[in-house]
Amino acid sequence: MSSSGDVYLLYGGKTGWLGGKLHQLLQDQGKKVYLAEARLENRESMIREIDELKPTHVLNAAGVTGRPNVDWCDLHKPETIRANVIGTLNLADVCSSRGIHCTMYATGCIFEYDAEHTIGGKGFVEDDLPNFDGSFYSLTKGMVERMLRVYPGVLVLRVRMPISDDLVARNFITKITKYEKVVNVPNSMTVLTELLPASLAAAEKRLEGIYNFCNPGAISHNEILEMYKKFIDPNFTYTNFSIEEQDKILIARRSNNTLDCNKLVDALPGVEINEIHVAMEGVFARMRANLEKEGNFPPVRNDK
Repeated sequence: MSSSGDVYLLYGGKTGWLGGKLHQLLQDQGKKVYLAEARLENRESMIREIDELKPTHVLNAAGVTGRPNVDWCDLHKPETIRANVIGTLNLADVCSSRGIHCTMYATGCIFEYDAEHTIGGKGFVEDDLPNFDGSFYSLTKGMVERMLRVYPGVLVLRVRMPISDDLVARNFITKITKYEKVVNVPNSMTVLTELLPASLAAAEKRLEGIYNFCNPGAISHNEILEMYKKFIDPNFTYTNFSIEEQDKILIARRSNNTLDCNKLVDALPGVEINEIHVAMEGVFARMRANLEKEGNFPPVRNDK
């Protein structure tokens, strides 16, 4: 349970998108939080910082996803391993050996639809092992998740296609509005306004193990873009293409899947985690209200 003596150490809070949001949320909740200075891959520096600050909870929102996209990881494999494998395992090992609860903001992009998990069928559960290694990013994340399972006190959250209430570049909504063409596949997604507070509730409860960290259900690219047209820009247009056509223009393949989120919802009674379509309606309503308040509605359209 929550304690006034809780101290949080946040990795990725200085420059990261998720980390920045977590830092603000922790401050808003009146939590004592430090932003980590040490790099994850520098074990000795990490140990000194952790032993000096003595956190009760460590949150890891650092790591490499690649810029402008995960194709970067296929072109920079040693750097990706350094951050996503060595760094992550360093942190889990150091925290677990000291009895410090550690939350890893990981990824659910380690699965793809298969004969047993079809579109519209059952979702992948936490005990399922990764079946997607079409990108080097996903390969490293899937391998590390299997290793993190052995560490007591480590909570691994499978984030997917994170969505925020604004039009920043990292928001999945912003990304697909900028694409020349989009695939139309239902996917599990993570609405940050709901799920970042849920992650802090999970850390307070000291949950551990693997959790699918998405809103229940699945939503397609087209459904999101139709909501964008409804709430934000009625003149917006988009064009679809197939996954096979998409694969031809990318270095690495992309993950498409649905994750079963019952374990997360059941573990956090009283915490608001809406079905994805309901959650997305809320996202776009807040996005429009924010844009109007800022005087940026309707948003300026850039050529895709």
